[in-house]
Amino acid sequence: MNEALGQEFDTKMREIYQRALSECGYNASYFIRLVNDRGGVGTAKYLLSADDPQSGFNVLWELGRLDLTVEVQVAKRRFKPLFTEDEVRIARRRLDELGYCQ
Repeated sequence: MNEALGQEFDTKMREIYQRALSECGYNASYFIRLVNDRGGVGTAKYLLSADDPQSGFNVLWELGRLDLTVEVQVAKRRFKPLFTEDEVRIARRRLDELGYCQ
């Protein structure tokens, strides 16, 4: 794994947590604990391995802020080297199912 890109992704995960808190009033405490424990990439891989999206994904959808989800970051071309094709496919599928256009 490209260490610099992994660190950039970790920073992005912390940014989306802060933005969800400041812009939406959503304190994703479980999410930030995961990021602190597993790092950004490890957290994304963990969340994508679940059969269904975590509750935070649904909360952000209800708030109209899917742009603040892990799935959006994983689906970005920039971060593709960090994830398997299956992980990217899962992220895109979850977004597509809710009509999110990137």
